[in-house]
Parts: sequence; C-alpha cells; structure tokens
Amino acid sequence: MPVLPANIMMECTMDYDSIAKAGSMLGSGAVIVMDETRCMVKSLLRLSYFYMHESCGQCTPCREGTGWLWRMMDRIEHGKGRPEDIDLLNSVADNIQGRTICALGDAAAMPVRAFIKHYREEFVHHIEHKTCMVPSYI
Repeated sequence: MPVLPANIMMECTMDYDSIAKAGSMLGSGAVIVMDETRCMVKSLLRLSYFYMHESCGQCTPCREGTGWLWRMMDRIEHGKGRPEDIDLLNSVADNIQGRTICALGDAAAMPVRAFIKHYREEFVHHIEHKTCMVPSYI
C-alpha cells in the first residue's frame, strides 16, 4: 500500500475511509510504523526485494518490473545510484501498476511511488552522498 508519513497519519482516524482519503489503504487492517531512525531507501530496498521474490513471473510487467525496481534500489542503496534513477523508479512503477494479472504488481508499484513522493530528499541524499540520511541503529 502507499506509504504515508507521520504528519499525514496523525490527522487520520484508523478507519478505511480516513486512510483512503489520505492517499493509502488499510488492506487487511495491518499497519507498519517506522520511526525517524529508519532509512526509507533501505526500507524500499527490502520491500522491493520481497515483491521481486514473490512474483510468480506469469505476467511481464510484474516479472520484469519488480526485478528492475529491486536492482535500481540496490544500486541506490549501495552508492551507485544516479539522479535519473528516481524518475526511472517512478516510470517503472507506473508501467507495472494496473497492467498485471493479479494485485501483486499494484502492491509492488504503489509503495515505490509513495516512498518517492514523501521521502524524495532521502533518495536524493543517498545518490549524492552515497549514504543514509538518517543514522542507522539497526
């Protein structure tokens, strides 16, 4: 589901309609909360790996797209990212969303777009400085 930062979530009640109005979904009703010490680039790297691994490979947008998302995130996380990778991530996510047989493709694409929308500065920092913007305690 699309990721929302704390300032948006704090204005919501924890119901399906409020979360939808804020730009995300509750899905099964589960919520993951991350504090300010969590690197959003590393979080998206882990999430993109999950979707790549879980793709059944039946449809091309998901099979190829989730691999592209993970490889680009891996490149950014390991200091080899390029400024154009941020827009390329969005483009790949756009080409996956709504073009797959099952919902896994949408589930893989929506967080990418939301992470970039809400945490772009962390992606830019990773690319420019080759390191996390926030200190890692984990």
